[in-house]
Amino acid sequence: MTNKTIRNRLYLSELNRIHCVVRTTLSPWFPKENLTNIYFFLHGCIRIHPWQRGTNSVRDSVLIYGSGVMGCAIGCCAALANNKVILFHRCHEKHSEILQRVTENLKELVDLSLYTNEHIEKAKKLISITDNIEMACEKAKVVIEAVYENLELKQDVFKYLDERLPVTVPILSNTSGLRITDISSKAKHPERALTAHFWLPATLIPLVEIVIGENSSASLAEDVKKMLISWGKAPVIIKKDLPGQLANRILQAVIREAVNIVEIGLATPEDVDTAIKMGMALRFPVWGPLEHVDAAGVDLCRSVQNTVLPEISSRTDASPLFEKLLREGHKGYKTGRGFYDWSKKDMKSLIKKRNEFIVHALKKLKDKRGGSNEKIRYT
Repeated sequence: MTNKTIRNRLYLSELNRIHCVVRTTLSPWFPKENLTNIYFFLHGCIRIHPWQRGTNSVRDSVLIYGSGVMGCAIGCCAALANNKVILFHRCHEKHSEILQRVTENLKELVDLSLYTNEHIEKAKKLISITDNIEMACEKAKVVIEAVYENLELKQDVFKYLDERLPVTVPILSNTSGLRITDISSKAKHPERALTAHFWLPATLIPLVEIVIGENSSASLAEDVKKMLISWGKAPVIIKKDLPGQLANRILQAVIREAVNIVEIGLATPEDVDTAIKMGMALRFPVWGPLEHVDAAGVDLCRSVQNTVLPEISSRTDASPLFEKLLREGHKGYKTGRGFYDWSKKDMKSLIKKRNEFIVHALKKLKDKRGGSNEKIRYT
C-alpha cells in the first residue's frame, strides 16, 4: 500500500458523503444545474483543505502524537522502515529526555544484533521532535496517537487533529483497550479513524491490532495493514470494536484464572508463572490455541472444556485479591511489592532476558520460513 492509496480511498469516501448530502438534502430545493455547481464547490473545499491553503508542504512524515514509552518505540519502528518521523510533545523541556529514549530503543536493537550501527544512525536521522503541532500536521501522511489511556483526552486529541488534517490523512490510536468508535466520536470524519495497537516492547513484538470502528473505513484497514507489513510488523484486523480488542481479551482471561488459582490456594504465584512460562508459553510462538485444538482433536478438547470450564473463574469483575493488594499499598514493581517482593527480584534482568528470548524466537521463526532479509517478517 502507498500513502497515495490511503489518500485516494479517503478522498473518494468524502466525495461519496458530499454526493449523498447534495442528492438527499438539497435536491428538493435547488434546480439541477445549481446542484452541479454546489457539488463541485464542495468538491473543491475538500481538495483544498483550510490547513493546506497557502502552503506547499509535502506530506511525507509519520506523526506520532505523544512521545512516551510507546510513542518513541512506534516512531523507531516507522523510522527503521525508512519513514520520516515527527515525535510531538508539547513540552519543549522534555525533548532531550525523548531523544535519549529514542537512542536507547535503537541501541538495544544493535545490542540484540537485529540491526547494525549504520542502520540505527540512518533511522535516527529520520526522527525529529517538535512542540509545534501545526507544523507537524502540515507534514503528516499518517498520524498515530499514543497519549495516556484516558478516553476524554484521546477524544480531544482526535477532535483537534481532525480539524487540522485533510480528510485524506488517516488518524490511528494506539489504545490498548478503549473503543475507537468512542475515541473518534467528536471528530467530523470518523471514517479515517482506526485503532493500531502496538504491543510492548513495540520495537520487538511484531503484533499490531487494527480495529475497525463502527464508522471506520474497512478498506482503509486493509491499506493500514499493508503499511504495517512494510514496517516488518504482523498486523491483524479486528472486525468488531469491542473492549480489549483481540489479544488483550485472551491475556485478561489468562490473568483472571491465574489470579483465581492463587486466590483459592491452588498454587503460589511462582508456580502459576512457572507453569505458564515452562509449559504452554513455549508452544505459542509456533502453535496457537486453535492450532492446538485441531492437533489434539476437536472432540477431545470439547470433552476437556466440559470438564474444566465449570471449575474455573467466571468473574465479570476484578478479583478481591487486587483490592487487598491495593489497600496495602502494593501496586507491583513500582512500589516494590505486588504478587512478588521485588526487593528479591531484578526487573532489569528480567526485561533483558525477556527481550533476548523474543529475539531468539523471532530469529528461529525467520530461519524456519527461509527468510534472509534484515527485517524479520511474520506474514
